[in-house]
Amino acid sequence: MHTPHSKQAGVRPPSPRGIRRACSKELYRTAKRLKTYISPDLMKQGEDLYYRKVIGKLIWIYENYSNKKLLCDWWESEVAPELAELWQVPEKPLITAFRDAFGG
Repeated sequence: MHTPHSKQAGVRPPSPRGIRRACSKELYRTAKRLKTYISPDLMKQGEDLYYRKVIGKLIWIYENYSNKKLLCDWWESEVAPELAELWQVPEKPLITAFRDAFGG
């Protein structure tokens, strides 16, 4: 049975800094798997986009932290289209790279 952190005593949601760092790492790993050069400026814009989306859905993401498939499905529908347009890469390879990097 799936048990989110919120049900465990003494565990708090991550800080904004922790969220930003996690978003940065996930996108770095995704870009690396794409084997396509993404300029530092576009990486920063992508991180900001992803961070804003995560903050907007933070409670849901926090409650479902252990369900990586569900989180990847959310990323695919909410983040991938805008990120693919920003980075000017095809959406399907981007989604595949993210799933490989994130583990979902």
